[in-house]
Amino acid sequence: MFELADGARLVATVCAVLVLAYLFARVEVEIEGEAGWAANLPTWRIEEHLLLDIFWGGRALTGYHLWMFSFIGLVFHFPLFFMGQWSWQLEATVMASIMLFWIVEDYLWFVINPAFGWRRFKQVHVAWHKRWALGAPIDYWLFGAASAVLFWYGA
Repeated sequence: MFELADGARLVATVCAVLVLAYLFARVEVEIEGEAGWAANLPTWRIEEHLLLDIFWGGRALTGYHLWMFSFIGLVFHFPLFFMGQWSWQLEATVMASIMLFWIVEDYLWFVINPAFGWRRFKQVHVAWHKRWALGAPIDYWLFGAASAVLFWYGA
């Protein structure tokens, strides 16, 4: 049986997450085009709700995002189901991977999207990210820190 050392497994996991984020960002650019956060998609939307402010960064909840987030959550948990294993350390690694995936995927959506590019990655052009700090949505900083802690715990 082939098994990686802990450090190599972490590096392999992060690299796989980065590749998955890139591929999914490409898919989302194809689906959404220049209209981010499913603005032009035929899906239901809940624009305002107290719980959206608390748990969703003030962004609208759409049917598109509900199903995509659920799908990605299940995909990242699939190896645990497949192997029939679960532990708090494995769950921490899965959750860290999901958080890193969404941060990188979201940023890459802007970078590879011909309608945006990294130069337009600013609050003035991105209405659906409501709270920013140090040139990026606050979600990136919060989930980036949480992801690092969870990767550390899962190692």
